[in-house]
Amino acid sequence: MNKITIIGAGRVGETTAQILAEEELCREIALFDVREGVPEGIALDILQMAPFFEFDCVISGSNDPRILGDSELVIVTAGLPRKPGMSRSDVLEANVRIIDTVTDEIMRYAPNAIVLMVSNPVDALTYRVARRTGWNRSRVLGQAGVLDASRMASFIAQETGFSALDITTMVLGGHGDTMVPVPRYCTINGIPITQFISEERIAAIMERTRQGGAEILALRKNSSAYDAPGAAVATMVDAIVNNRRRLLSCVALLEGEYGETDLAMGVPCVLGEKGMESIVEVDLSARERADFDRSASSVRADIQRLRDIA
Repeated sequence: MNKITIIGAGRVGETTAQILAEEELCREIALFDVREGVPEGIALDILQMAPFFEFDCVISGSNDPRILGDSELVIVTAGLPRKPGMSRSDVLEANVRIIDTVTDEIMRYAPNAIVLMVSNPVDALTYRVARRTGWNRSRVLGQAGVLDASRMASFIAQETGFSALDITTMVLGGHGDTMVPVPRYCTINGIPITQFISEERIAAIMERTRQGGAEILALRKNSSAYDAPGAAVATMVDAIVNNRRRLLSCVALLEGEYGETDLAMGVPCVLGEKGMESIVEVDLSARERADFDRSASSVRADIQRLRDIA
């Protein structure tokens, strides 16, 4: 890929840019932010890492939205972060106004780009961007399940002592307190985790996964997570840029899958050069289906709030 633009030069945006540069996933990285001097400073700082990490992509920053020009992929991290005690939905009203402006700039300057949403609440805001642009759903997706699955895998590694490299997990639903970890599809090198972990401990890991972001926020106090989210975004970018057709849980606009329409939430997706190329429907037990439906209802409530704001 030639050019990727990151909108929002906060901590997630900065970490994402750093990883993309180190992995050389494109020839040019642009950072856009409304704060004067901030994107330029971050771009310069990352650029000066190049001799150490041996990359040579071009990195620039600007307060001018025209920097989006010719972008093939736009990553949106802009918006107000939540504070301790807040849910992701609590920042909806403030962030939707920011995202509407951002979306209009993308449509104006990068009309052919794929859009990867990170800003919270990511399910509702991915839906907003998809509807505002009117683009094919393959071109508008959100990051959620990749991060949540990584958190769950790290907790399983801590619990069992096995390498995180051998752990595969699946988390569906909205990116919030009602997310749906599915331990039935979680394995350690192909072996179900139930062979190594008791039901009680699995339930505890599922709940800790749901609260993974809040746990970090409560500990840090002045910052949400940004290292793991940046890595999650880079994983999705790698799948798209290199046309890997990886099966990853992402926020996608549903058109009948899982019995849902006019809704965006986390489901297993195939990511390739066209973006979100297809959705994979997995079998869910009655309990898993009930949890999924509850999560869908929570996301629908946020989407209804979007309509009320509009």
